[in-house]
Amino acid sequence: MSIIAEAPGFLQVFADGSVKRFEHEIVHASSDHQSSNGYKFKDVIIDPSKAITGRIFLPDDHHRPHSSSGRRPILVYFHGGGFCIGSTTWLGYHHFLGDFSVASQSIVLSIDYRLAPENRLPVAYDDCFYSLDWLSHQVSSEPWFAQADLHHVFLSGDSAGGNIAHQVAIRAIRNKALDVKIKGLLSIHPYFGSEKRTPKELAEGAEGHVSMNDMFWGLSIPKGSDHDYFGCNFEMQEVSVEEWSRFPAVVIYVAGLDFLKERGVMYAEFLQSKRVKEVKIVEAEEESHVFHVFYPQSEATRLLQRQMSEFMKSY
Repeated sequence: MSIIAEAPGFLQVFADGSVKRFEHEIVHASSDHQSSNGYKFKDVIIDPSKAITGRIFLPDDHHRPHSSSGRRPILVYFHGGGFCIGSTTWLGYHHFLGDFSVASQSIVLSIDYRLAPENRLPVAYDDCFYSLDWLSHQVSSEPWFAQADLHHVFLSGDSAGGNIAHQVAIRAIRNKALDVKIKGLLSIHPYFGSEKRTPKELAEGAEGHVSMNDMFWGLSIPKGSDHDYFGCNFEMQEVSVEEWSRFPAVVIYVAGLDFLKERGVMYAEFLQSKRVKEVKIVEAEEESHVFHVFYPQSEATRLLQRQMSEFMKSY
């Protein structure tokens, strides 16, 4: 069977439509839920009919400052992987988010949504917004959400997950019945595109990066769509002035060695042009794409966790 798309070591798509995803080191949920790193975690089923699941990270109470109030902010996280690969159970995500829950003293809910190409966009957007709605209804019954503050909810994700966070924020603004207050968006190395190539994408030596990005977009956007699909090109989505006025504060983290840095800066400039209440951009100059997943214990990752914590505390 011939291979029609491949990300070596991660993904192969075959001519008959079948998909092979390569196994990566994961952290299984244990029965005692306890970690030795100051937090506990467990997996939850969000929608069994659609195989949407999540992992909750909850910091230990003895790590909490005595002056803290009884409520904790919530970070809802969407993993990256070009909409086609990745899981919150992957070792890098697990350690990054568990440690972040301690650093920020927040509850983290990380979502495993359905993947493309079996489930093309907007399925990931549907699943992740559904997860936010699920959260709002679970606070009263899930003991691990007993301290959750639904008026201090933050959306975050890396790469494709940063793209998802943008779409979930727009849906949250439009859904007046949603009992959740989105205070901020923390977008890490977000993944966007367009039919029009950027200067960096047209530069000599960029062909490998461009072809890999094109492959993932080709696998994830609806068949018949191009790179001006609203989920790829944020400029193509119809959002009213009134809706932009209610868009949450945003911080966009970019990495100096990341091919997607240019798109992240363009995203920040676009939001600023829409007069979003606050848009900040923070660069890790010597780092590469999703370094926090590949090196979750690095000093650069620790700095990112502190920066994210400070942003959340300011709201």
